[in-house]
Amino acid sequence: MKTQTKLIASVAAVAIAAGAAFGLLQRTSSPQADFVALSGGNFSTADLRGKVVLVNFWATSCVTCVEEMPKMVEAWRRYAPRGYEMVAVAMSYDHPNAVAAFTKARALPFRVALDASGEVARNFGNVSVTPTTFLLDKRGRVLTRYVGEPDWQDFHARVERALADPA
Repeated sequence: MKTQTKLIASVAAVAIAAGAAFGLLQRTSSPQADFVALSGGNFSTADLRGKVVLVNFWATSCVTCVEEMPKMVEAWRRYAPRGYEMVAVAMSYDHPNAVAAFTKARALPFRVALDASGEVARNFGNVSVTPTTFLLDKRGRVLTRYVGEPDWQDFHARVERALADPA
Protein backbone atom coordinates (compact mmCIF):
# COMPACT_ATOMS: atom_id res chain seq x y z
CA MET A 1 0.00 0.00 0.00
CA LYS A 2 2.84 2.41 0.84
CA THR A 3 4.50 1.79 -2.53
CA GLN A 4 1.25 2.51 -4.34
CA THR A 5 0.76 5.75 -2.39
CA LYS A 6 4.34 6.85 -3.12
CA LEU A 7 3.87 6.06 -6.80
CA ILE A 8 0.65 8.06 -6.97
CA ALA A 9 2.29 10.99 -5.14
CA SER A 10 5.28 10.87 -7.50
CA VAL A 11 3.07 10.82 -10.59
CA ALA A 12 1.01 13.70 -9.20
CA ALA A 13 4.16 15.74 -8.48
CA VAL A 14 5.47 15.17 -12.00
CA ALA A 15 2.10 16.13 -13.49
CA ILE A 16 1.94 19.33 -11.42
CA ALA A 17 5.51 20.27 -12.39
CA ALA A 18 4.81 19.57 -16.06
CA GLY A 19 1.64 21.65 -15.92
CA ALA A 20 3.47 24.54 -14.27
CA ALA A 21 6.27 24.39 -16.84
CA PHE A 22 3.72 24.30 -19.68
CA GLY A 23 1.89 27.31 -18.20
CA LEU A 24 5.15 29.23 -17.87
CA LEU A 25 6.12 28.33 -21.44
CA GLN A 26 2.75 29.55 -22.70
CA ARG A 27 3.16 32.90 -20.96
CA THR A 28 6.63 33.47 -22.31
CA SER A 29 6.31 32.11 -25.82
CA SER A 30 6.11 34.61 -28.63
CA PRO A 31 3.59 33.99 -31.41
CA GLN A 32 5.20 34.44 -34.82
CA ALA A 33 2.82 35.90 -37.36
CA ASP A 34 2.93 37.82 -40.61
CA PHE A 35 0.14 40.34 -41.00
CA VAL A 36 -1.40 41.68 -44.20
CA ALA A 37 -2.40 45.27 -43.50
CA LEU A 38 -5.76 46.47 -44.77
CA SER A 39 -4.00 49.67 -45.84
CA GLY A 40 -1.47 47.66 -47.85
CA GLY A 41 1.86 46.13 -47.02
CA ASN A 42 2.92 43.48 -44.60
CA PHE A 43 4.45 43.44 -41.14
CA SER A 44 5.20 40.79 -38.54
CA THR A 45 5.19 40.31 -34.80
CA ALA A 46 8.99 40.69 -34.97
CA ASP A 47 8.51 44.19 -36.42
CA LEU A 48 6.49 45.14 -33.33
CA ARG A 49 9.18 44.22 -30.76
CA GLY A 50 10.01 47.05 -28.42
CA LYS A 51 6.36 48.06 -28.12
CA VAL A 52 3.54 46.81 -25.93
CA VAL A 53 1.17 45.26 -28.46
CA LEU A 54 -2.49 44.34 -28.38
CA VAL A 55 -3.54 41.78 -31.00
CA ASN A 56 -7.32 41.66 -31.21
CA PHE A 57 -9.10 39.00 -33.28
CA TRP A 58 -12.52 40.33 -34.27
CA ALA A 59 -15.24 40.22 -36.89
CA THR A 60 -17.64 42.80 -38.25
CA SER A 61 -20.51 40.41 -37.43
CA CYS A 62 -19.44 40.01 -33.78
CA VAL A 63 -21.66 42.13 -31.53
CA THR A 64 -19.17 42.17 -28.64
CA CYS A 65 -16.36 43.11 -31.03
CA VAL A 66 -18.33 46.08 -32.35
CA GLU A 67 -19.27 47.15 -28.81
CA GLU A 68 -15.70 47.00 -27.48
CA MET A 69 -14.11 48.80 -30.45
CA PRO A 70 -14.61 52.35 -29.07
CA LYS A 71 -12.76 51.26 -25.91
CA MET A 72 -9.99 49.82 -28.07
CA VAL A 73 -9.73 53.16 -29.89
CA GLU A 74 -9.66 55.00 -26.56
CA ALA A 75 -6.87 52.72 -25.26
CA TRP A 76 -4.86 53.22 -28.44
CA ARG A 77 -5.15 57.01 -28.20
CA ARG A 78 -4.21 56.94 -24.52
CA TYR A 79 -1.17 54.66 -24.82
CA ALA A 80 0.17 54.99 -28.39
CA PRO A 81 2.36 58.00 -27.55
CA ARG A 82 4.09 55.82 -24.93
CA GLY A 83 4.94 52.87 -27.19
CA TYR A 84 1.67 50.95 -27.48
CA GLU A 85 0.58 49.38 -30.74
CA MET A 86 -2.63 47.61 -31.69
CA VAL A 87 -3.40 45.21 -34.49
CA ALA A 88 -7.07 44.41 -35.12
CA VAL A 89 -7.03 41.10 -37.02
CA ALA A 90 -10.19 40.49 -39.04
CA MET A 91 -11.13 36.82 -39.07
CA SER A 92 -10.80 34.82 -42.29
CA TYR A 93 -14.58 34.69 -42.81
CA ASP A 94 -14.89 38.48 -42.75
CA HIS A 95 -14.99 39.90 -46.28
CA PRO A 96 -12.29 42.52 -46.90
CA ASN A 97 -14.88 45.01 -48.18
CA ALA A 98 -16.87 44.73 -44.94
CA VAL A 99 -13.66 45.17 -42.90
CA ALA A 100 -12.68 48.22 -44.97
CA ALA A 101 -16.14 49.78 -44.61
CA PHE A 102 -16.15 49.18 -40.83
CA THR A 103 -12.65 50.60 -40.47
CA LYS A 104 -13.50 53.71 -42.47
CA ALA A 105 -16.90 54.33 -40.83
CA ARG A 106 -15.38 54.16 -37.34
CA ALA A 107 -12.09 55.86 -38.30
CA LEU A 108 -10.04 53.16 -36.61
CA PRO A 109 -6.64 54.76 -35.90
CA PHE A 110 -4.65 51.55 -35.36
CA ARG A 111 -3.47 48.84 -37.72
CA VAL A 112 -6.13 46.57 -39.17
CA ALA A 113 -5.01 43.29 -40.69
CA LEU A 114 -6.77 40.76 -42.88
CA ASP A 115 -6.33 37.07 -42.09
CA ALA A 116 -7.77 35.62 -45.30
CA SER A 117 -6.03 32.25 -44.90
CA GLY A 118 -6.57 31.95 -41.13
CA GLU A 119 -2.82 31.54 -40.64
CA VAL A 120 -2.51 34.36 -38.09
CA ALA A 121 -5.35 32.89 -36.00
CA ARG A 122 -3.63 29.47 -36.16
CA ASN A 123 -0.32 30.98 -35.05
CA PHE A 124 -2.01 32.49 -32.02
CA GLY A 125 -3.32 29.10 -30.86
CA ASN A 126 -6.12 28.44 -33.33
CA VAL A 127 -8.26 31.41 -32.39
CA SER A 128 -11.87 30.74 -33.39
CA VAL A 129 -13.89 32.80 -30.89
CA THR A 130 -14.26 36.54 -31.28
CA PRO A 131 -13.25 38.70 -29.69
CA THR A 132 -10.01 37.10 -28.52
CA THR A 133 -7.31 39.53 -27.51
CA PHE A 134 -3.65 39.06 -26.66
CA LEU A 135 -1.51 41.57 -24.81
CA LEU A 136 2.19 41.22 -25.66
CA ASP A 137 5.08 42.78 -23.79
CA LYS A 138 7.97 44.65 -25.41
CA ARG A 139 9.79 41.35 -25.97
CA GLY A 140 6.78 39.91 -27.80
CA ARG A 141 5.78 37.58 -24.98
CA VAL A 142 2.12 36.98 -24.21
CA LEU A 143 1.19 38.71 -20.95
CA THR A 144 -2.45 37.73 -21.04
CA ARG A 145 -5.25 36.55 -23.28
CA TYR A 146 -8.82 37.78 -23.05
CA VAL A 147 -11.69 35.81 -24.56
CA GLY A 148 -14.65 38.14 -24.80
CA GLU A 149 -14.47 41.77 -23.81
CA PRO A 150 -11.54 42.48 -21.46
CA ASP A 151 -11.97 43.49 -17.85
CA TRP A 152 -10.96 47.07 -18.63
CA GLN A 153 -9.60 47.86 -15.17
CA ASP A 154 -7.34 44.80 -15.35
CA PHE A 155 -6.43 45.63 -18.95
CA HIS A 156 -5.34 49.20 -18.15
CA ALA A 157 -3.31 48.05 -15.14
CA ARG A 158 -1.50 45.44 -17.26
CA VAL A 159 -0.78 47.93 -20.05
CA GLU A 160 0.58 50.47 -17.56
CA ARG A 161 2.90 47.84 -16.02
CA ALA A 162 4.07 46.66 -19.43
CA LEU A 163 4.76 50.19 -20.64
CA ALA A 164 6.74 50.93 -17.45
CA ASP A 165 8.94 47.85 -17.97
CA PRO A 166 12.21 49.04 -19.55
CA ALA A 167 12.62 45.70 -21.39
